[in-house]
Amino acid sequence: MEAIVSVLERAGWYLSLIRPMDVLDVAIIAYLVYKTLCLVRSTRAENILKGVAIFLVALWLSSPAALNLRGVNYILSHMVEWGVLALIILFQPEIRQLLEKVGSRNIRLLRIFQPEQQSTELERAIDQTVAACTDMAKTRTGVLIVFERKLLLDEIVRSGTTLDAAVSSELLKNIFFVKAPMHDGAVIIRQGRILGAGCMLPLSKNVNLSRDLGMRHRAGIGMSENSDAVVVIVSEETGSISVAIGGMLKRHLMPETLRQLLRNELMPQPEEEPDKPRLSLRELLHAHRKGEQNGNQD
Repeated sequence: MEAIVSVLERAGWYLSLIRPMDVLDVAIIAYLVYKTLCLVRSTRAENILKGVAIFLVALWLSSPAALNLRGVNYILSHMVEWGVLALIILFQPEIRQLLEKVGSRNIRLLRIFQPEQQSTELERAIDQTVAACTDMAKTRTGVLIVFERKLLLDEIVRSGTTLDAAVSSELLKNIFFVKAPMHDGAVIIRQGRILGAGCMLPLSKNVNLSRDLGMRHRAGIGMSENSDAVVVIVSEETGSISVAIGGMLKRHLMPETLRQLLRNELMPQPEEEPDKPRLSLRELLHAHRKGEQNGNQD
């Protein structure tokens, strides 16, 4: 009993030494570690991290405190000197992606200065996109439309043909017409206007994707992995409508589900309007599950 009391007293003494800034310090480090793990998950960086972990374990085992392998420890210790530079080179794409996401974060208070005309134009662009995708789904025309959000996609736009046009159902159907010169690429929409067409998107590096997915779907998922964009895809095999967000693909969407999903993602409701709850993506899909198209291939 005395031992337990002694341990509790010692624990209380250590807890009394913890400052609020220490808690904040640990929380920041934990958040950064969590974000780093989320960033490298399901990418080639995950395997590189495993290799680094094995290297560190081998370095510890060869140290005098463990097996005392002097020759191995000498070699591994000198390799550490170049390790930081090597990691920067190996993780260059992931580091760049992380910095782009951090730099593209907008202050929430600045949203109140968004012009009302811009919101109206975006709402019209969503309606026109849904109408075009509905028509092209019936004719099984391949579609790849990217709605830009905070992360600018200027490099992607430069890979295609630069445009500056209002979004309309007729224009989208003309762009993705089978014999049109730009039908194989993607359309980039920024703030409710078509910024580019025939653009090339990065393919997903996720090796766990279904083999049924074609190059159009893999490009849409890859774009959502490398940015915060919302990507609308129509399969030319089955005519099913899908949406890629954050590396996740939601398939076999009905037109109304697509419209509500795009409104929720691109035009979020302000927090001061509690009477208009925002439906989650899972609730939307559940509400329209009975009307989804049948089929297992895209």
